Amino acid sequence: MSIESIVRAEFELVALEQEKRLTGLTDDTVLLESGLDSLCFAIIVARLEDQLGVDPFTASEDVYFPVTLGDFIQFYKDASPA
Repeated sequence: MSIESIVRAEFELVALEQEKRLTGLTDDTVLLESGLDSLCFAIIVARLEDQLGVDPFTASEDVYFPVTLGDFIQFYKDASPA
C-alpha cells in the first residue's frame, strides 16, 4: 500500500470513527476545511507514525505545517525512509 493510500484511508477511517463529515479528499482540499478537527488530526498523525514509522512533525528541523491534503501526503513521502 502506498503512503498516499495509507494517509487517505486514515483520514476516512478517523472521520467515520469521530462522526465527522469529510468535504472531499482531493489534493487541493484545505485541511482546515476538510471537516476534521484538531483531535482528528492528532489521531491521524499518531496512527501514521505507527504505520509508517515516522512523524515528520517532530523529525523535521523546519517548522512547516501542510495546508492541503496534497501537502500533507507529500510531507509524509518526504519524511519516510526510502
